[in-house]
Amino acid sequence: MANRTTISKEVCVEGIGLHTGIKSVVVFKPAPYAGYGIRFVRVDLDNRPEIEAVLANVVVGLSVRGSVIGKNDVKIYTIEHIMSACFALGIDNLVIEIDNNEPPILDGSAKIFAETLLRAGIKNFKDPKEFYVLKEPVFFEFEKTKIAAYPSDHLEIECTIGYDHPFLKFQQMSLNDLNKDSYLNCLAWAKTFCFDYEIEALQSKGFALGGSLDNAIVIGLDGVHNKEALRVDDEFVRHKILDLIGDLYLAGKPIKARIVAEKPGHRNNMNFVAELIKKAVVEKDENLDETANNVNNGMELKATEKILSFGEILKCIPHRSPFLMIDRVKLNTAEPTKAVGYKCVSGNENFFQGHFPGEAIMPGVLIVEAMAQTSCVMFLSKPEMKGCLAYFMSIDKVKFRKPIKPGDVLELRVEILKDGGKRGKMRGEAYVDGKLTSEAEFMFAIVDKRQ
Repeated sequence: MANRTTISKEVCVEGIGLHTGIKSVVVFKPAPYAGYGIRFVRVDLDNRPEIEAVLANVVVGLSVRGSVIGKNDVKIYTIEHIMSACFALGIDNLVIEIDNNEPPILDGSAKIFAETLLRAGIKNFKDPKEFYVLKEPVFFEFEKTKIAAYPSDHLEIECTIGYDHPFLKFQQMSLNDLNKDSYLNCLAWAKTFCFDYEIEALQSKGFALGGSLDNAIVIGLDGVHNKEALRVDDEFVRHKILDLIGDLYLAGKPIKARIVAEKPGHRNNMNFVAELIKKAVVEKDENLDETANNVNNGMELKATEKILSFGEILKCIPHRSPFLMIDRVKLNTAEPTKAVGYKCVSGNENFFQGHFPGEAIMPGVLIVEAMAQTSCVMFLSKPEMKGCLAYFMSIDKVKFRKPIKPGDVLELRVEILKDGGKRGKMRGEAYVDGKLTSEAEFMFAIVDKRQ
């Protein structure tokens, strides 16, 4: 059982704010009790006003180049890196004293915040942690931003960014399980960035007054202006995920969901969180533990059944985004010739851009591909098949009965018709809401990928 937490001792950081350029000191202190939440305290103002870091206190109109919370006339800017580190470290109760209206930007990442909080130590309360859990998908779309969330038993994020810029046209990354280690290793150190042509406009509006090549990556037409090399080539999308995690935590509780985000930004992230909260249910970790052996993502499982997660699928088959067409696979040791795959069809899917504009329909060949990938997982998840690949040999008896559109959840039922060891024949059926939408038979061959 996961419990609510705070830190064990007081720690602090100091530096200049990214947008204000003014020096500030942030002191992290243990929360007095479970359920206190994460609160920022303006110690520079009379009566030391407190602002809890929750969606109700978000100033959406100001949350463009950072996450802003406020109450009455008191505001605190650019809190996303602190919130991101708290989410990843599992800290849900914390006093954050600040002597100005913006935390320091430090090196432009969340690394120092995370390391500082870890140095303070994590202390557990006796109360079980509460989570937002989804029972159905949630979709948000505004202009070029698309964000979807699907039921999951942990937080996983897939993010895509793209700009009309010669150096940064497209980047994509998937994080299959957000935890302390994955965050510290993959995200915490990713620095904030901007384009060089933005700087003058930002500063004229009162933003980026404390920005420099020491705390931000500045992108030009031919590359970055910083003398220091990028930490990794896809550092930009990693920072977008870092920011998104911080914005998600303004829900007020940690979230268990699979998030698929295309071109996220602070203001749209907040609006997405508002939609997610409307459909999510609050569950205590003790309730999740009691049902962990019987329920997975809203599905009741038999003792002989198990669900392979998105991360486990990646270990079985070589397919990757944008050509990975399944999110979960259910296996049953009592029925080893059958499997069920699941695909939450998001409006963010790349193929919807051209199939078809104004009337989004999932291509039939990709539905058959999803059936085939489910079959691949069934075979290649076996220990004796490690290091193998599966190839199509033929496709037959294909029928499409009903179009698949954004928001549909595909249930892909596959069954072995003929098993010849390394060759075989499968039947696949795709269902939405219990109704048959597509069917096909296909032949496959399994080969050693080293050949």
